[in-house]
Amino acid sequence: MRRALLLLLVLVAAGGWLIAGAGGDLRREHVTSAGVPLDVVHPVADGRRPGVVVAHGFSGSAKLMAPFGDTLAARGYTVVLLDFSGHGATTHPLPDQTASTDASTRALQSDLTAAVAHLRSLPDVDPARIALVGHSMGAGAVTRYAAAHPDITATVAISLPNAVVASAERPAHLLTVVGALEFPGFREAATTVAAQRADRGLKVVTGVEHISVLYAPETHRTTAAWLDRALGGPFDDDAVPFPGRRLAGAALLGLAFLLGLHPLAARLGERRTAPPSPMRARITVTAVATGAAVVGALTARLLPTTAFPLAIGGYVAAYAAVTGVLLLLYAIRRGHHTPERPAHPRVLTVVPYAVAAIAVPVHLGMTNALPAGARWWLLPIIWAAFALLAYATERATDGDPVTLLAVAAVFVTVLAAAALTGLTHGFVVLVLVPLIGLLLWQTLCSVFLNRFGFPTWVVALTGSIVVTWPLAVTLPLTG
Repeated sequence: MRRALLLLLVLVAAGGWLIAGAGGDLRREHVTSAGVPLDVVHPVADGRRPGVVVAHGFSGSAKLMAPFGDTLAARGYTVVLLDFSGHGATTHPLPDQTASTDASTRALQSDLTAAVAHLRSLPDVDPARIALVGHSMGAGAVTRYAAAHPDITATVAISLPNAVVASAERPAHLLTVVGALEFPGFREAATTVAAQRADRGLKVVTGVEHISVLYAPETHRTTAAWLDRALGGPFDDDAVPFPGRRLAGAALLGLAFLLGLHPLAARLGERRTAPPSPMRARITVTAVATGAAVVGALTARLLPTTAFPLAIGGYVAAYAAVTGVLLLLYAIRRGHHTPERPAHPRVLTVVPYAVAAIAVPVHLGMTNALPAGARWWLLPIIWAAFALLAYATERATDGDPVTLLAVAAVFVTVLAAAALTGLTHGFVVLVLVPLIGLLLWQTLCSVFLNRFGFPTWVVALTGSIVVTWPLAVTLPLTG
């Protein structure tokens, strides 16, 4: 036990050190301008410096793009990172579910106008030397903004979704960056736009896809070098801090929380031994889960889920709920379930622990994880849907870890197929890796709690919040 506690302390200390030390001595402030939440990062150097606005992608936030604030401010730029409408700390909704309508375009451009205006108003910024950096949805937004505002000196578009936002006439000094492992459409857009003008550039970053491109040192070095050339640099050629520092710290904190659940469960429960499920039972449950998931995906498409003011969230919640109901009916009809022993109310301690386990590392080291506005009442709805699915899965599998993993794999596979066939937003495919990670986390929670005899409903509530919280706080508010 002492060794385990020592390991947890080491993980927490290392994770905290990585996160706290990100960005070094840079000065930071959080402000709201024209209703837009902004994180401002100032360089150490005195005097007027060029300024850069950094824009996140769909379901992102200013905190997600913080490594670019570290890189560029360390390089000598004053940086403003914004939360777009419907994202991060803002309570203003995005006008539509896919950020693809004229109304959403106007909202994003208005947010950028507020961010650029605030940047230009800062006393340490040269208002004549302003650049923009954006990722995915943000890449399209900054490219469109630069095309309409020739006073923008340079632009970097990372993972640009399509080429329609640029032309051979404008914008000038545009660099497109794309991960080598991204879908072909992103590479095609980057190549097409870069070829339109002689003063544009293209960088294909090896070994990364749509999300990991944000943490690739090559992305940051290329971005800084491009802005240096356009804005009169270099300012500090050696200052490109490791962009994955916050992410690594969040991973260590998350691991500490996950491992810490085991001694907590041991203290609150009593160890029990359950025999593994036979192979035939595992195959049967997996087959039933597949059928339930397919019906759930099709049914969710027919329900009015777009009325739910969280982009994609309505569909995903309906998909989880319908799948859960069908799987629970199977479990009830099968009739085999180990009777649960009465549990002391203290076992519910694991639920707030699970909230902290997911929210703290994500918020400190990755992206905004604090609910804002309508997210406070949307979160319990999504939680209920995933808790139902988790409860049904626990009942159907008797908590067998192998079968739990098989059902999780079915859930992800069918959801991916739904996105690829147009049943839901294709953005789902881009976040499959983190979703798989969350489901693995949920499965480990189930293993720990089942080992110490926790009631099935407590296991379901605890594991499902690990998946629900990131969905509820990152998917865009709409309305």
